Amino acid sequence: MTDLKDAGTAPLYFLCYRVYDTDEATVDASFGALDISNRTHHRILDVEARVGSPQVDSTHKLRSPASMDFSGLEFGRPQDIPLDDNEAAIRTSLWLSTDAAFKSAQKSFIEVKANRDVRVSEEDQSNDFSSAKPIVSAEKLQVLSVDLEKWNERLRKLSAIYKEYPQITESMVELNTSCVRKYIANSEGSRVQTSSLQARVITSASAISDDGMVVRLYDSVDTLDPANLPDDTQLEQRIRKLASAVTALRNAHMAEPYVGPAILRSRAAGVFFHEILGHRIEGHRQKDEEEGRTFAKKVNEQIMPSFISVIDDPTLTKLGDKALVGHYDFDDEGVAAKRVNIVDKGVLKNFLMGRSPINKFDESNGHSRAEPGHKPVARQGNLIVQSSKSVPYDELRHMLIEEAKKQGKPYGLVFDEIAGGFTITQSFMPQSFQLLPLEVTRVYVDGRPDELLRGVNLVGTPLASLETVMGAASDVDTFNGVCGAESGWVPVSASSPSLLVRTLETAREWKEQNKPPLLPPPQYDDTAQTKKLDKL
Repeated sequence: MTDLKDAGTAPLYFLCYRVYDTDEATVDASFGALDISNRTHHRILDVEARVGSPQVDSTHKLRSPASMDFSGLEFGRPQDIPLDDNEAAIRTSLWLSTDAAFKSAQKSFIEVKANRDVRVSEEDQSNDFSSAKPIVSAEKLQVLSVDLEKWNERLRKLSAIYKEYPQITESMVELNTSCVRKYIANSEGSRVQTSSLQARVITSASAISDDGMVVRLYDSVDTLDPANLPDDTQLEQRIRKLASAVTALRNAHMAEPYVGPAILRSRAAGVFFHEILGHRIEGHRQKDEEEGRTFAKKVNEQIMPSFISVIDDPTLTKLGDKALVGHYDFDDEGVAAKRVNIVDKGVLKNFLMGRSPINKFDESNGHSRAEPGHKPVARQGNLIVQSSKSVPYDELRHMLIEEAKKQGKPYGLVFDEIAGGFTITQSFMPQSFQLLPLEVTRVYVDGRPDELLRGVNLVGTPLASLETVMGAASDVDTFNGVCGAESGWVPVSASSPSLLVRTLETAREWKEQNKPPLLPPPQYDDTAQTKKLDKL
C-alpha cells in the first residue's frame, strides 16, 4: 500500500488478498463400475485492488445498452499459486498478481470515469465501497479425511443396484467431499483464517418414456463432515426408492399447461423462495441500472401474507436433522456472517449486503460470497422461510382440493420434488422465473386417485406469485445445492414448510424426440448371456 498508493494516475485506497486452499475428493460410479476416482489439491489467489475513492472507484459497474457487461466486476486475474509453503515462490506469485491487479484497476477507473461522463445520472448514488471493522481471527484449520479406496468399493456396490431396473438407461452414484481453507488479508487490518468441510453423496437415474421424453430424478445427502454420511444400508434404501420412482415416472401421464392452485412441498417451496425472492433481495442488484430492482423501493411494504417471514442465517449449521451447506463464519470480504431478517410478517425489512452500499443500507451484513477466483457480491447463504400459522399436511391437501373446487378446476397440483430453477433479474429481459419440477401429482377434486405427471415446468413472475401464498403445513425440509450467479457457484440451502399457493402456472417441458433404446440392456439380453455361458 505504501509503495503503490500514489504510483498510478488514481490513488490506490484498498488492497485485499484472498487465498483459497482446496482439497477435494470425488468418486463417481455407474452400473457397478467406477467412472471417476481422484483427489485434487489446489490454491487460488485473488488480489483485489481498488483505485479512486470509496465514493467512486475502479469496480463501478460500466453501463451499456441491454447487455450483460460484467467488466466492472473484475479485479485482476486469479491464479494458481504454489502448493508448497515456499515463501519465495509465494511472494513471487503475490508480486506478479498485485502488479496485474493494480494496472487493471487503473485502466478500469479510466473507463468508469468515461462511462459516467456519457451516461445519465444513476438513480442510486450510493458509494462503491463501505467501511468495515477489521477482524482478526485464526480458526483451527480442518483436514479432509476420506478413504478413497473404501469409497470406491462402496460406490461400485451401490451403483450396481440400478442394474436390477431394466427401464433405467443412465444412473450414477457420486461422492463429493471438500475442505476449503480460506485466508484473507486486507489493507484495513483484517486477517482471517477459516476452513470448512462439506460432503455429499448424490445419486441420479433417468429413463426414456415411449414418447421420447427423458425423465430423471435425484437424491442427495449433505453433511458438514464426511464421517456423518449414511451407511450402505441407508444409501441402498434411498437408491431403491429413487429407482422405483424413476420407473413410475417414465410411465406417468404427460402434463398439460395449467393455471390454478398448487402445493409446493417443503423442498420445492424452498427453491421457489430462493428463485423468486432470494436473488432479488441481494443488495448490489438494488442499485444496478440494468437490474429489474423488483424490491428496491418496497422496504417496509407488505410483499407477501402476514403469516410468512423469511431470514437468511449463514451461522446455522443445521435445521432440525438436516445439514445446511450455506453455512460459513466469515464471508469472502472478511466480514462476519450475520442473521438477516429479510421479511417480517410479510413486510420487507432488509437486503443481503456485501460491502457495496445501497440507499439506506450502507453496511455489510456478511453476505458477500464468491467461487474462488471471482469477485464477491451479495449472495444467499441459508435462506429459511417461516410461517406463524400452520396445519398438518393432510389438512393443507384438503385446502388445496377446496380451493380447486372454488376456482372450478377439476384438480390441483402437488409439486413433490424439484431439480432447481433459474430467475431473470435484468431489466432488459422478462422479470420471470422458471422452476424445474421432477415429480408432480394431480389431485382430483372428485376423489379419483392421484395421478403422477411428467413434463412440467413451473413459470411465473415474482410479485404475483408471492401474494398468492395461502397457507403452510407444519413440516419443514431443506434443499441443499449450489447456486450460480456473476460471482460463480456457491453452496446454498433453502428451507421451508410446504406451502399452498392460490395460483401457479405450468408449461410443457421440452422433450427429446428419440425413441427408447431398441435393444434391452446387456444384462437382460438373452443372446449376450448365452454367448457369455458358451465362452465359459
